[in-house]
Amino acid sequence: MHFDLVDLRLFVRTAEEGALTRAAECQHLSLAAASARIKALEARAGMPLLYRQARGMRLTPAGEAFLHHARSLLRQTQQLQADLQQYGGGLRGHLRVLANTTAVTDFLPEILAGFLTTHPQVNIALQESLNPDIAQGVREGRADVGIVAGHVDTLGLSAIHFSTDRLVLVVPRGHRLARRRCIAFADTLGEDQVGMHQGSTLQTYLSRITEQLGQPQRLRVQLSSFDAMCQMIGAGVGIGVVPESAARRNLALQRLAQIELTDDWRWRERHILVREQETPPVYARQLIQAICRHYGTPVPALAEP
Repeated sequence: MHFDLVDLRLFVRTAEEGALTRAAECQHLSLAAASARIKALEARAGMPLLYRQARGMRLTPAGEAFLHHARSLLRQTQQLQADLQQYGGGLRGHLRVLANTTAVTDFLPEILAGFLTTHPQVNIALQESLNPDIAQGVREGRADVGIVAGHVDTLGLSAIHFSTDRLVLVVPRGHRLARRRCIAFADTLGEDQVGMHQGSTLQTYLSRITEQLGQPQRLRVQLSSFDAMCQMIGAGVGIGVVPESAARRNLALQRLAQIELTDDWRWRERHILVREQETPPVYARQLIQAICRHYGTPVPALAEP
């Protein structure tokens, strides 16, 4: 059964957009041409793949199966093109990475700086996202590698553990809580707080917890990095929850005190996500190995293609 790559891309975009008009625009096709291509695709498949509705299109059960295989074929084609580029003397690869807030702001910059220096023919597109969206992005082929912390649905994915993240409370040294050795997060909610920006992985995580507790955080300012948070906390603006690595880095510099949280959720296992039963591109495998070496964890045996 022969399928054209243009048709596969059009079908995938139609499924994602839920409308042929937007999918046609994205593929630079007229609506009539796009409609004809989808009908021809269904004729080759021998069955309807899309339900036509007044407000757009949705997948038939056969269309759901077709979408899965279409994405897989497009990913394989993209990897083939990327791997062949190295023989033409051009850019060897473009790596797409989705990662949570801690990874993007706290440890990936150092790792990527070294990786890109030793791999001058590789470009990386790094995007911050929420943990569930990271897993879904890798699953759907919108990212080659995902980096998450905590519990995530890994159906269809391989999860490689590389470190454990621990959240702690930091306060100014003169704060009334500074002498405490440990504290429950619920007991901090009466204090002014410094947080990460809205939509960040950590702030979303803490917001869900405060909703369960029935008491919101008293956020005075929200920032884009943990170092900026620590600077604000050291200046007496409020207190805040940060990864232990960020706290340790700023304790002396910003005159902070670190207090242990007693909540079980303070421990978060970090994992690298790749698609299950697929061999990552060579540069993705090398990045995974670099992350694991940085934390001194065993380097996974990733199969060669």
